[in-house]
Amino acid sequence: MKQKANQAKQSSAAYQGKAPHFRLRRSLFQKYLIFGIVILLTSFIALSVTMFIFINRYWEAEKRTSLVDNAKRVADVIESSSTYLPAAHMLIIDKESPVGLTVVNMSEIIDADILIVDNKGKCAYCSAKDGVDYASKTLPSYVLAATTKGEFFEAGTLEGYFAQTRYTAGVPIVASDDNGDTILAFCYASTPATFVSGLPVTFLQIFFIAAAVMLVIIIIFVASMSYSMSRPLRQMSSAAKKFAVGDFSVRVKVRSDDEIGELATAFNYMADSLSSSEGMRRAFISNVSHELKTPMTTIAGFIDGMLDGTIPPERQPHYMRIVSNEVKRLSRLVTSMLNLSRIDRGELKVNRQKFDLFSLLITILASYEQKIVSRKLHITGLEDFKSITVNADPDLMYQVIYNLIENAVKFTNEGGTIHFGVEETRYDISVMISNSGPGIPPEDIRFVFDRFYKTDKSRSIDKKGMGLGLFIAKTIMRLHGGDIYVESRVNEFTTFTVRLPRTEERPASTAASDSTNQYVETTANSETEE
Repeated sequence: MKQKANQAKQSSAAYQGKAPHFRLRRSLFQKYLIFGIVILLTSFIALSVTMFIFINRYWEAEKRTSLVDNAKRVADVIESSSTYLPAAHMLIIDKESPVGLTVVNMSEIIDADILIVDNKGKCAYCSAKDGVDYASKTLPSYVLAATTKGEFFEAGTLEGYFAQTRYTAGVPIVASDDNGDTILAFCYASTPATFVSGLPVTFLQIFFIAAAVMLVIIIIFVASMSYSMSRPLRQMSSAAKKFAVGDFSVRVKVRSDDEIGELATAFNYMADSLSSSEGMRRAFISNVSHELKTPMTTIAGFIDGMLDGTIPPERQPHYMRIVSNEVKRLSRLVTSMLNLSRIDRGELKVNRQKFDLFSLLITILASYEQKIVSRKLHITGLEDFKSITVNADPDLMYQVIYNLIENAVKFTNEGGTIHFGVEETRYDISVMISNSGPGIPPEDIRFVFDRFYKTDKSRSIDKKGMGLGLFIAKTIMRLHGGDIYVESRVNEFTTFTVRLPRTEERPASTAASDSTNQYVETTANSETEE
């Protein structure tokens, strides 16, 4: 365990003073680009296959129509002009005769071989130069049977009759006699099943060229879009590395209003918050150093003066009271720091007890009697109070009320007024503490409850404030299920309202209604607290 702890410390120390290095095996830009290219190629292949299937079907249909029509024309010519030998039950076609020349010419025009086959499947005539190869072959019986029905078409080798795949269409050659129609022979037109030329090849060439151009354009577009999408993320990564070493000045440019833009806006908001927190933390350290140094110097100086006789015995009680006040000041500072630590660790718990809130308020107010009299302050509103029994933590509520009264006394103008008010409902008890005075500037209203925040940076007014009191008070009230609100008008008044729920459970609908009627913080109190 100790070895692992040492390794963790060494790893943490390695990053001090410099930005940490993050190993990225593959950037988001590369992932976007590769993903986009894969999608495009997949779509391109699927489209190409689909186009090929449809073009092949179209080409096959066109060939079927063309071959069947031309086979019928040849059959008509042969039926009307060829010599028929009834005894041999066969046709005689002479290539040199007009019929033979017509068949040869039609074969060249349609770019197909014309075959005349007898009833037994033997080739009686072929327009191809190598037609002799078919003389020894016999067409399969299923071909003759299908042609007998009126029309035949197939893409294939006809069970090995052809050496290669061909489109073959056939029709019967019919002669009429006294007994009715008689099938004399069969006429077949056959052409190689290939895309070596013609409309399909041209169409496919156009398609592939256009698709290739579009593929390049889309890849460029996807690359550009992927780069623009990943750029804010790269900027955030770079900024986060600088945040790790304490540089909170970097911000990400928001270039869109989509999710990436929203993320960049949230990141910048986080950076502002971190920068503000860092500034308050540094101010807090400076304040703590000052607050600790001043009373300790005072205490040490007076005690040394008493010990070495510089301060005469008759003056020692006076200086001892000063030392006592400084010790109490240090105690309050330590208490605030301890409460802050307990809040951060989630250890601040509420120990509820029933007690009189009005008596608690009077007790705290009495402790400020001397300051109230010396500054000629007027206290109003107490005559409207009565005994208020609440179920809360008396120690924590003491701290809340004490802090608010201390601020009111501290910031009320000399001869001014501090007014106390109370409102009771079925579910809530609200105590208002209002004081005349400088009020809170509007730009500070949303910060008064933040930790370490002090509106008076010069320390000319709040010389003892640490910027913790209101933050702790608000945390305490929220632990009780209540809250603190502030309302102020510059150079007129400041009012803090403490809302504490009663012990009864509140209906959800009423709670939701009350939440919409909370105070609108129009301006803020420049009062800062310990």
